Amino acid sequence: MSTTETAAQIINPDMPDVPSHAPSKIHLKDYRPPSFDVETVDLDIKLFDDHAIVDSTLVMQRQTDGDLVLYGEALELMSIKLNDELLARNRYTQAEGTLTITDAPKNTKLQLQVRIHPHTNTALEGLYIAGSGDDTMFVSQCEPEGFRKITFYPDRPDVLAIFTTRLEADKRFPTLLSNGNLLEAGEVSDAPERHYAIWQDPTNKPSYLFACVIADLDVLTDSYTTSEGREVMLELYAKSEDIDKCDVGMQALKDSMQWDEVNYGRAYDLDRYMIVAVSQFNMGAMENKGLNIFNTACVLSSPETTTDSRSFSVKSIIAHEYFHNWTGNRITCRDWFQLCLKEGFTVYRDQSFSADQQSSAVQRIDDVATLRAHQFAEDAGPLAHPVRPESFVEINNFYTTTVYEKGAEIVRMIANTLGPDNFRKGTDEYFRRYDGQAVTVEDFLSALSITDSKIEDFIDWYRQPGTPVVSGHQDYDSATQTLTITLSQQTRHVAGFDAPKPLLIPVATALFDKDSGAIVAERMLLLDQATQTFTFENVVSEPVVSLLRDFSAPVQLNYDYQDEDLAFLLQYENNGFNRWQVTQMLVNRILLQGQGAKSSPEIYLQAVAQTLPELAASDAMLAARLLDIPSAPELASAIHKDYDPELVKAQREGLYQQLAEALKDQWSELYKQLPMQAYEDSAAARGTRALRNVVLDMALTANVAGADEWAQQQYDNASCMTERFGALKVMVNHQLANADAYLADFYKRFQNNDLVIDLWFSVQASADTVTPDTIKSLLAHADFDWNTPNRVRSVISAFTSQPTVLWTQEGLDIYIAVIKKLDDANPVLASRLLQVLARWNTLAEPRRQMAHEQLLELQKQATSKHVIESLNSVLGSESE
Repeated sequence: MSTTETAAQIINPDMPDVPSHAPSKIHLKDYRPPSFDVETVDLDIKLFDDHAIVDSTLVMQRQTDGDLVLYGEALELMSIKLNDELLARNRYTQAEGTLTITDAPKNTKLQLQVRIHPHTNTALEGLYIAGSGDDTMFVSQCEPEGFRKITFYPDRPDVLAIFTTRLEADKRFPTLLSNGNLLEAGEVSDAPERHYAIWQDPTNKPSYLFACVIADLDVLTDSYTTSEGREVMLELYAKSEDIDKCDVGMQALKDSMQWDEVNYGRAYDLDRYMIVAVSQFNMGAMENKGLNIFNTACVLSSPETTTDSRSFSVKSIIAHEYFHNWTGNRITCRDWFQLCLKEGFTVYRDQSFSADQQSSAVQRIDDVATLRAHQFAEDAGPLAHPVRPESFVEINNFYTTTVYEKGAEIVRMIANTLGPDNFRKGTDEYFRRYDGQAVTVEDFLSALSITDSKIEDFIDWYRQPGTPVVSGHQDYDSATQTLTITLSQQTRHVAGFDAPKPLLIPVATALFDKDSGAIVAERMLLLDQATQTFTFENVVSEPVVSLLRDFSAPVQLNYDYQDEDLAFLLQYENNGFNRWQVTQMLVNRILLQGQGAKSSPEIYLQAVAQTLPELAASDAMLAARLLDIPSAPELASAIHKDYDPELVKAQREGLYQQLAEALKDQWSELYKQLPMQAYEDSAAARGTRALRNVVLDMALTANVAGADEWAQQQYDNASCMTERFGALKVMVNHQLANADAYLADFYKRFQNNDLVIDLWFSVQASADTVTPDTIKSLLAHADFDWNTPNRVRSVISAFTSQPTVLWTQEGLDIYIAVIKKLDDANPVLASRLLQVLARWNTLAEPRRQMAHEQLLELQKQATSKHVIESLNSVLGSESE
């Protein structure tokens, strides 16, 4: 039997051959307002053993000419009434995905009854089942278009209405939650084994923000008094065994509420704020008005079971969803092309919140590292698209790093251009103008431009795909004491879009005196032409120029630096992010020799060796990040032709080895200076733990005597998951003799905690020594669950961190077979996994041809519009 057949059998032995097709495309230019607005929605959802009955009453009013069109998927229509009259079959048309009434009057009351089957809904959209047995719960996910899987509705974000929801279920599900305020709850009069709850959300909202939960959950309660004097009940729901992991999330919620009041003047507007932890969830979390639904990985946290990075992420994600209350809920998107309107602004807000919770430099490093590793790669390949796309087939495919992270960078550029006071004036104007409305990016820029009309020029950042490359050089005239900096910008032309135009690019700049290391001048240069010259006067000697400080624009910088200049900036820059940035520039020059870079590692190694001891003593977290080497996927994104994963891996590991050996004499002393102590959740303590893990890995790489014993002792005596998992990871990656025994111990300790077992899967799937057989065995493990996205990602997404194995015949066989299996069951997840393969066409032969053949074979079998659209884009043959 061939390798392909073996992989497919493990994953899906009965996968049929299904011809692909080209789903229709939706274009921004075709936007039209809805023909009917909905004033109120009354929902009655009755859950039974194998189905649910949904009754809905919509009070509507005509706004424009046109038919009344409602959307619905996987619904069994049982009855339909128009203004209390039962409609005959010839009064409406039911086609695939739509229900149309051609003669609806201006004032319409529409009553519908449908049957749905959440018990068999594996796509995790609409109303679906999560868990099994005693852990069974029913939960909704409606963004972007899941509400149409609950009932027929004009399911679009520019239709806003008041929702009243009645939930009814067996009493074995005592938790009945929906958006807003609880109006009434009790026992069903003619069925004492059943009960109900009625909720009303007093705020107009689009259907994508509807939520409901039917379950048996415990709750952690608290309260918060807003700046306006409103007493808000805070409730965090989870399974009983997880309620002790909710304290971090609850505190993060209160911190977020206070931060938003102080920084944006935004107070919460309801009497209750609820968060529910769900194990089976495609997203990280969802901002449904007053009832946020969270992936358990993004809300549960405890020192014993959660790494520092994940725990800090919990705080950031809770802040993100809370901030959506104003930037996404109170003001929402006119259409899904405007997704960046709510996500970009809210990501910027959560990044700012996180920067206030730890070192702002480290937070900026994390943000930019994510952008470079993922969004720059997206811009460099066939999946490149504007922050505001012009068209889509399936909007789920555009929940991308371009929309989120690049969208946030645009807001950051605007904020930096305006300055704090004028940015606050602009955001206050945005909230004042558009509260309760569904708006566009142009509306956002219009409000922010009240103090500077130039802000509206940032619209081109939303329209144009690709990452600009800013190149430059400097000239110094000692006679006139004048420094001239010449900058130019260029963006690659992405097929299907207009030729790129110059963008407005803020370039934060400082001049450093070469003798003292002091800053002699600072300025924000606004580059808005293809080539532009900037002059600094009264510069008494030629300085070292620091550009793009704090990463003031999402661009690639190609400045005429000497290696010595970068080493100087590493020593004298007064901003931690900038020190990291110049270190990364040195590293990339070394590792990307074949891409025009020409540097030897000596200057880099010497600069790090000189800087590390002082930095380790003053800022351990920043010191840990100073030792970053770009990941193999990030390096691959900079290679546009003949990418050889084996060569990149060898170069990366070679430099890492050189770094470890160059500082070999420091590792023992550093490790001693970072002793394990009782757990503390502070920025300093997190920094100590992060640096200790990096030093441990470096010591093992350099073969420092006794380092293997350090790893064992750290695991055995760990005070928290960061220490324990850090030790386990290095034992696995360095193939220490006791690695298997510690893997077994880790599994035994945490076998009843799903999120920790995800770590157990991921450490093996991402190991430096991973093989296709390892991945097959993990997929066949008794604890592997195809219905839980976290578990799938713990193996498959982790696997992609090892391109040398992924881009092989056997590796691709496994990966493609996973996508095929998920195509029917969970197409959202399948499509996102597929997009990882977008850089196939940069591979060197024979890998390129091998990958192309695999993708063409997948094209013959793809069934969902999610996967078909992504596949057409990945192959560069997207159909109109």
